Amino acid sequence: MLPSPCYIISDIHLGFAPESVERSLLSFLRWLPGRAGSLLINGDLFEFWFEWRTVVPRSGVRVLSALMDLRDAGMPMTMIAGNHDCWGGDVLRDAGLQFHVGPWTGTLGGWTARVEHGDGLRPVEDRGYRVLRKVLRNPLAIRAFRTIHPDFATRLAMGSSQTSRNYQPRDAGRGLRDVAATELSTDRKLELLVYGHSHVAALERMPTGNVYANAGSWLDAARYLAVTPDRIALRAWDGSAEGPDLDVLDRVPEKTLP
Repeated sequence: MLPSPCYIISDIHLGFAPESVERSLLSFLRWLPGRAGSLLINGDLFEFWFEWRTVVPRSGVRVLSALMDLRDAGMPMTMIAGNHDCWGGDVLRDAGLQFHVGPWTGTLGGWTARVEHGDGLRPVEDRGYRVLRKVLRNPLAIRAFRTIHPDFATRLAMGSSQTSRNYQPRDAGRGLRDVAATELSTDRKLELLVYGHSHVAALERMPTGNVYANAGSWLDAARYLAVTPDRIALRAWDGSAEGPDLDVLDRVPEKTLP
């Protein structure tokens, strides 16, 4: 369970993001104590993350420290693995993150929800990537990668991720939105479905009454979702106590859902 209010961010790409993006994220994280009930990071916090036995990438160290402060304050935090940081492990967990590979289902800000990063979900466009993903996440491939010197391995990974980090979907996020529409029409007990990955912010009520939400990319624009039992807001972070609402949806009472 992720208590209310639950704040959702995604696709920051620390290690590639300029310092201004990291600073804005730090100001947001430092604002959360006393205001947030929980934090959800929906993938690609890092441009590249891998944990060797005694070494991890040094990018995002200040953000990890801020997350540890939230951990010490007792805030529940969950991170969904993205396509850039699916090799997380003990270091992220020590920072206070419940690190989750694959879809997460539970109560989020009072809503019955499922959260998934969103990579590989489009049935046709992502077929090639799904094959590659199986290889990259294979335990034998991970073990082999761990034998490469971290400096060289990091350069290799950062170079190969260039296309993905600059990714702007040709369909303006419609493909992932259509996947969400299908999922929500199939499972009408699901009140909220949250994706990331597309870098396209979205907050939409489907004809079935349930909601698709995407926080967009913090790398491109500092935006986040705020979820409470009564409503979901897509907000822009401007360093103030409460950023302006870009879009808001009130909750539909469960008894009115088909």
